[in-house]
Amino acid sequence: MAFAVAILLLLVLVLLVARRVGRVGGRLTGITRGEEGGSLEDVLGAHLEKVHGLAREVDRLNARTGALEAAGLRAFSRVGLVRYNPFEETGGNQSFALALLDMEGNGWVLSSLHARSGTRVYAKAIRGGRSDAALSEEETAAIRQASA
Repeated sequence: MAFAVAILLLLVLVLLVARRVGRVGGRLTGITRGEEGGSLEDVLGAHLEKVHGLAREVDRLNARTGALEAAGLRAFSRVGLVRYNPFEETGGNQSFALALLDMEGNGWVLSSLHARSGTRVYAKAIRGGRSDAALSEEETAAIRQASA
């Protein structure tokens, strides 16, 4: 008789444990179900694919950024402009010296001399902030302004 009671008690305990395991299993299934009701493995796989896609996009953007930075070093990013009046018979500051330089100080300076008889335009190459040709005071000031 004691043996039958023990078996009955164990059977009740097994049913209670089975019920709790079923509840926990239901909760786990609810927690791990994705938006479309997939398994945890499906959800993790989708997230992993998103991570790999983002890593590929970051690599692509890094390559593009590197190319843009290299091109930016050669682009004219420094500008200096000096307007002046080289001749007393002309009115206003119609003449100018325009310096266009990249980040390394390379580029050119464009000078325009305006007089009553006409306008003359000159261009001089600049390497490292210096020119092989003689520079006027205004051209030197424009290069200094662009380099600042």
